Amino acid sequence: MLTETKITDAEWEVMRVVWAQEETTSNDVYTILNEKMKWKKNTIKTLLSRLTEKQLLATKPSGNKFIYYPLIEERKSLRTLSEELLTKVCSRKVGQIVEVIIKESTLSFSDIEKLEQLLQEKKASAAAEVACNCIPGQCQCHLIKD
Repeated sequence: MLTETKITDAEWEVMRVVWAQEETTSNDVYTILNEKMKWKKNTIKTLLSRLTEKQLLATKPSGNKFIYYPLIEERKSLRTLSEELLTKVCSRKVGQIVEVIIKESTLSFSDIEKLEQLLQEKKASAAAEVACNCIPGQCQCHLIKD
């Protein structure tokens, strides 16, 4: 679903709450995001409505309110987000992006162990050089002499 549907940064904030809560109301989303975002309740309701229209959330009635729940897993959404990011840069710069993410992120020992293992596995099939995937004029790879 997310592969065909773009969501805004504001919608991401709401989705993060819904994923964390699994089921929630608009009032709960408002309460959780209020301090960080300073949005009005109507803003939250609009964002929830948009996410429902995009079929990323569904609702079920509960008394006089609606319960919102996700129709897409957070893990799948994060994978799609990562893929979208990587399509926006020259394939030769993916390593730089990964480097920045690692440098700028707080990681647990477990995270680091998983990354080290993954890098060892990737090393077995690594290319001597990554081919550029840009059209002429999108990057400066053609200027680099090997």
